[in-house]
Amino acid sequence: MFRNFLLSLTFIASLSGVSVAVAADPPAPVTPAAPNVDAQTAWRLLDYIAVDYAGAVKNGQVTSQAEYAEQGEFAATVATKLAALPPTAAKNALQKDAGALQKAIADKVDSARVADAAHALAAALLAAYPVPLAPKVPPTFARGQALYNQNCAVCHGASGDGHGPGAAALPTQPVAFTDMERARQRSVFALYQVITQGLDGTPMASFAAMPDDDRWALAFYAGHFAFSDDMAARGEQVWKGDKALSQVIPDLNALSAMTPATLESQLGAERADAIMGYLRRHPDAVAAPISTDAPLALARQRLADSVAAYARGDQEAASRLALSAYLDGFEPIEPTLGARTPELLERVERAMGEFRGAIQRREDPARLAERAKSLDALLEASETALSPQAASALSTFLGAATILLREGLEALLIVVAMIAFLRKAERNEVMPYVHAGWVGALLAGLLTWVVATWVIGISGASRELTEGFGSVFAALVLLSVGIWMHGKAQAGQWQRYIREKMSKALSGRSAWFLFGLAFVVVYREVFETILFYAALWTQGNGGAMLAGAGSATLALAIIAWLMLRYSRSLPIGKFFNYSSWLMALLTVVLAGKGVSALQEAGIIGIMPLTGAPRLSVLGIFPTIETLVAQGLMIVALFVGFWWNSRKAAAA
Repeated sequence: MFRNFLLSLTFIASLSGVSVAVAADPPAPVTPAAPNVDAQTAWRLLDYIAVDYAGAVKNGQVTSQAEYAEQGEFAATVATKLAALPPTAAKNALQKDAGALQKAIADKVDSARVADAAHALAAALLAAYPVPLAPKVPPTFARGQALYNQNCAVCHGASGDGHGPGAAALPTQPVAFTDMERARQRSVFALYQVITQGLDGTPMASFAAMPDDDRWALAFYAGHFAFSDDMAARGEQVWKGDKALSQVIPDLNALSAMTPATLESQLGAERADAIMGYLRRHPDAVAAPISTDAPLALARQRLADSVAAYARGDQEAASRLALSAYLDGFEPIEPTLGARTPELLERVERAMGEFRGAIQRREDPARLAERAKSLDALLEASETALSPQAASALSTFLGAATILLREGLEALLIVVAMIAFLRKAERNEVMPYVHAGWVGALLAGLLTWVVATWVIGISGASRELTEGFGSVFAALVLLSVGIWMHGKAQAGQWQRYIREKMSKALSGRSAWFLFGLAFVVVYREVFETILFYAALWTQGNGGAMLAGAGSATLALAIIAWLMLRYSRSLPIGKFFNYSSWLMALLTVVLAGKGVSALQEAGIIGIMPLTGAPRLSVLGIFPTIETLVAQGLMIVALFVGFWWNSRKAAAA
């Protein structure tokens, strides 16, 4: 057992060594015509020998003549495949070990020794002739289930027990995926290899024509049957409760290559089975090795899954997958793409929204597939824009400056208006609350950066929800503030207000209200800016980014100084009038941005307006929901301003 454990560790270690090369330069999906097809076939046969030899020989005696003959045939085929491989420094040693394995089978040695020899040869083979060991992005359980029901259930059975409706007519009975003993000896990678190559001499055909991501999804699904839902539920608790397990299974490479038996030798059978049951259902729970374009690969997969689900009539799943394509696939790279090419960012966001809207209105499946193809082309253009060659010091400088100016201007206008108002009203004792609000927001933004960088990742949904609810809250507050300021701009109203109501209006509760408003409007902008800057920092050109941020900060400081200086000399009646219209404009802008962010988070539906303009700086987006929200704000402002004018005329 100890020797087997050491060989298993050697096997996994060799796979990990290969995984570095895969992550650094992802190869094309494997097909039968690839140069390493003989290596893959030999590996698959070695895996079968390691698992099935025990059913042919026991205590030096043949227990199944047919199975024993098959094992000898497999070992001979391995030797033939190895001989056909391109020359390497390890080839002679591999051929020698293959001969030793053939002799061991011929001598009917103990099954444990044969399994050890087969595993060791398989590990050495992959070290000498590397092949992809894991999918580029975590497969989805739903996609694997759909593919299994479509391609495998007729033979292997809907429950994976090997008793499908077509099994009885087959000359060789299908594998029962529910067989725990076999399942413990088989990795997902082994299942992937069989799906890709097929199995000579059996009805198991090759599915090499199936997309690589689909073959991986099918392998993970086939590998879950032996582990019950109850096991998986316990496995979820164990996995989430023991952070050290992420060191045992650190990424998709390790998960795909590891057999439950190997994990059992480290954790015990009960925990190993539970964890495998959970992770084979939820491979996204491990930290997958992500390359620069992995999020976009995930977006493409989710879009393809969405189209497939929609074609099956599952509108709910299609909508959920389309939302995941944006939040989990596109949203993580949005800050970087926005810094380099905001025009392309807006095109992708528009297309993503239209795709989800098409699902909601039950568009024809063929038309939805065409939309997905167009989106795929946009994502390919995004990959080009995100390539290291596209980054430069100038683009980083301009991106950093533009982002801070764009995100900071809205908050600056609101905070400066609040400060100017308090100065005009001679209520300087309330000023510290406003300053505490925006300073606290900056500190909270710094904490957000620390948390997002070193503690946890901030999901796309969290980002959109923060921006969406923050914008809607600020819009509602500014609506009331704008109408109130407009009322005080009417003749005589501001003097009466200053004389009679200032003390009551600026009570302790109102001071804390100003603190909350300053905090919210600044933090929502800081939150967005922090995520953009974190993305820019990873590209290098840190000096250019800091220079851009410094330039934008200086520009914002100058704007603030000019506004405060101008407001000092402005008559208070005009100050209230101008401020009310500024608040009205920001109300409409924030209403559009808030609803758009909530749409992107999946909280609000999307009804696109084809041909409508998209002016994100003004909060204008081509959807009915955003325009209706802005229209309602305009109506509310109109009614409020009209009522103020009527009251002033009556007075």
